[in-house]
Amino acid sequence: QVQVVESGGGLVQAGGSLRLSCAASGTIFRNMGWYRQAPGKPRELVATITSGGRENYADSVKGRFNMYRDDADKNTMYLQMNNLKPEDTAVYYCKAVSYVDAYWGQGAQVTVSS
Repeated sequence: QVQVVESGGGLVQAGGSLRLSCAASGTIFRNMGWYRQAPGKPRELVATITSGGRENYADSVKGRFNMYRDDADKNTMYLQMNNLKPEDTAVYYCKAVSYVDAYWGQGAQVTVSS
Protein backbone atom coordinates (compact mmCIF):
# COMPACT_ATOMS: atom_id res chain seq x y z
CA GLN A 1 0.00 0.00 0.00
CA VAL A 2 1.42 3.36 -1.03
CA GLN A 3 1.46 6.09 1.58
CA VAL A 4 2.59 9.69 1.44
CA VAL A 5 2.57 11.58 4.73
CA GLU A 6 3.56 15.20 5.37
CA SER A 7 4.41 16.72 8.72
CA GLY A 8 5.88 19.91 10.13
CA GLY A 9 3.40 22.63 9.22
CA GLY A 10 2.38 25.34 11.62
CA LEU A 11 2.11 29.04 12.36
CA VAL A 12 5.13 31.31 12.10
CA GLN A 13 5.77 35.03 11.93
CA ALA A 14 7.03 36.65 8.75
CA GLY A 15 10.77 36.18 8.45
CA GLY A 16 10.68 32.91 10.35
CA SER A 17 11.46 29.37 9.26
CA LEU A 18 9.71 26.02 9.10
CA ARG A 19 10.71 22.59 7.85
CA LEU A 20 8.25 20.23 6.23
CA SER A 21 8.84 16.49 6.01
CA CYS A 22 7.41 13.96 3.58
CA ALA A 23 7.64 10.22 4.10
CA ALA A 24 6.61 8.06 1.16
CA SER A 25 6.42 4.28 1.22
CA GLY A 26 5.03 1.28 -0.61
CA THR A 27 6.81 1.47 -3.95
CA ILE A 28 9.83 2.92 -5.72
CA PHE A 29 9.54 6.63 -6.40
CA ARG A 30 11.36 8.40 -9.20
CA ASN A 31 10.61 12.01 -8.53
CA MET A 32 9.20 13.89 -5.57
CA GLY A 33 7.92 17.39 -5.16
CA TRP A 34 6.20 20.00 -3.07
CA TYR A 35 3.13 21.89 -4.19
CA ARG A 36 0.93 24.39 -2.38
CA GLN A 37 -2.57 25.71 -2.58
CA ALA A 38 -3.72 28.97 -1.05
CA PRO A 39 -7.43 29.68 -0.47
CA GLY A 40 -9.18 30.51 -3.70
CA LYS A 41 -6.14 29.75 -5.83
CA PRO A 42 -5.08 26.74 -7.91
CA ARG A 43 -2.43 24.34 -6.67
CA GLU A 44 1.04 25.44 -7.73
CA LEU A 45 4.47 23.91 -7.90
CA VAL A 46 6.91 24.87 -5.16
CA ALA A 47 9.86 22.57 -5.81
CA THR A 48 10.66 19.20 -7.35
CA ILE A 49 13.58 16.82 -7.18
CA THR A 50 14.41 13.91 -9.46
CA SER A 51 15.88 10.57 -8.48
CA GLY A 52 19.18 11.89 -9.78
CA GLY A 53 19.04 14.87 -7.46
CA ARG A 54 18.10 17.55 -10.00
CA GLU A 55 16.13 20.29 -8.27
CA ASN A 56 13.65 22.80 -9.64
CA TYR A 57 12.13 25.71 -7.71
CA ALA A 58 9.36 28.17 -8.36
CA ASP A 59 10.71 31.68 -8.84
CA SER A 60 8.74 32.89 -5.83
CA VAL A 61 10.69 30.64 -3.45
CA LYS A 62 14.16 30.57 -4.99
CA GLY A 63 16.80 31.57 -2.48
CA ARG A 64 14.42 31.04 0.45
CA PHE A 65 13.33 27.40 0.20
CA ASN A 66 15.55 24.35 -0.05
CA MET A 67 14.40 20.78 -0.60
CA TYR A 68 16.46 17.67 -0.09
CA ARG A 69 16.08 13.92 0.22
CA ASP A 70 17.28 11.90 3.17
CA ASP A 71 20.61 10.25 2.39
CA ALA A 72 19.61 7.05 4.16
CA ASP A 73 16.07 6.87 2.80
CA LYS A 74 15.48 8.47 -0.59
CA ASN A 75 11.71 8.20 -0.07
CA THR A 76 11.93 10.78 2.72
CA MET A 77 12.08 14.39 1.62
CA TYR A 78 12.28 17.74 3.37
CA LEU A 79 11.44 21.32 2.51
CA GLN A 80 13.36 23.89 4.52
CA MET A 81 11.51 27.21 4.30
CA ASN A 82 13.36 30.34 5.40
CA ASN A 83 12.43 34.02 5.39
CA LEU A 84 8.76 33.10 5.16
CA LYS A 85 6.30 35.67 3.87
CA PRO A 86 2.54 36.01 4.41
CA GLU A 87 2.04 35.07 0.76
CA ASP A 88 3.59 31.67 1.52
CA THR A 89 0.49 30.83 3.55
CA ALA A 90 -1.07 27.72 2.01
CA VAL A 91 -1.64 24.02 2.39
CA TYR A 92 1.54 22.29 1.28
CA TYR A 93 1.29 18.93 -0.44
CA CYS A 94 3.93 16.32 -1.07
CA LYS A 95 3.77 14.47 -4.39
CA ALA A 96 5.61 11.22 -5.01
CA VAL A 97 5.84 9.86 -8.54
CA SER A 98 6.49 6.19 -9.22
CA TYR A 99 7.02 4.58 -12.62
CA VAL A 100 3.28 4.07 -13.05
CA ASP A 101 1.42 6.65 -10.97
CA ALA A 102 1.56 9.78 -8.83
CA TYR A 103 0.56 9.93 -5.19
CA TRP A 104 -0.36 12.89 -2.99
CA GLY A 105 -0.15 13.40 0.73
CA GLN A 106 -2.96 14.84 2.82
CA GLY A 107 -1.39 18.29 3.08
CA ALA A 108 0.20 20.37 5.83
CA GLN A 109 -1.04 23.85 6.71
CA VAL A 110 1.55 26.61 6.77
CA THR A 111 0.39 29.99 8.05
CA VAL A 112 2.67 33.03 8.04
CA SER A 113 1.52 36.03 10.02
CA SER A 114 2.60 39.56 9.20
